[in-house]
Amino acid sequence: METIQSFAFLALELTVLFLTISFFINIIEGYIPYERMQQLLAERHPLIGACIAVLFAFVTPFCSCSTIPVVVSLLNKNVRFGLVMIFLFASPVLDPTILTLMTALLGVKVAVVYTLLTAILSILIGFMLEMFGFEHAVKRVIVKGNVAIGKKRTFKEAWHETLHLMKTVYPYLLLGAGIGAFIHGVVPTEWISTYMGGDTWWLVPLAAILGIPLYIRLSTMIPISQMLIAKGMALGPVMALMISSAGASLPELTLLHSIFQKKLVWTFIASVISMATLSGFLFYII
Repeated sequence: METIQSFAFLALELTVLFLTISFFINIIEGYIPYERMQQLLAERHPLIGACIAVLFAFVTPFCSCSTIPVVVSLLNKNVRFGLVMIFLFASPVLDPTILTLMTALLGVKVAVVYTLLTAILSILIGFMLEMFGFEHAVKRVIVKGNVAIGKKRTFKEAWHETLHLMKTVYPYLLLGAGIGAFIHGVVPTEWISTYMGGDTWWLVPLAAILGIPLYIRLSTMIPISQMLIAKGMALGPVMALMISSAGASLPELTLLHSIFQKKLVWTFIASVISMATLSGFLFYII
């Protein structure tokens, strides 16, 4: 009964939060000047451009796979390579809906630190890839048609868009709630705190590596993380798993291979693992 009650509460809380925030984002998205932001990316000082790239990533709630067409579009418009890479790294891990869920379930402090870490590391990695000349490892790809973002929506259209997104994401939300409830009601607290808690440093890089092939959506991982942390698992490996699973996935890597040469694809994988690992270690000190 405890497991069922925990699942029902988590599922209801996630549903209300997701519907509310998604509807709000769909309403305001049509008023975001995407074209102007793309122009600013190409024109401004690198640091200002980096901040705009992170903001652009934040207001475009794409998963890792749907980020790729936008990346190709930016490259075709001759936007600076480092800024495009910042967007590529930041877009899947910075999502207003997910950050709201993270705030509600894991706390404001975790959400703020997560946002700052992923934004700063995305900027550093993006400029490092540019500094080492990886822009020459980009294949010439032309996108047919325009990326459909920035369309103004009525309340009815925004609601339909929210329901459509809900159909896509809701199974993952329920899966995360179910696994989280199972951990809460069945898995012994002593087992998790003993083998996954404390300062077991090697759990952080292991979680970062495992996150990529697992392809666990953030919407699935957040309720699981809440229960794992409540049971005594260290915050570091939990966050490393979240960041790596959101930042890269096997479907995304397949798409990246079509626009990047192999050395850049492997460097992208190593960068995501490094970002997840470093973030995981930094979460030990918060």
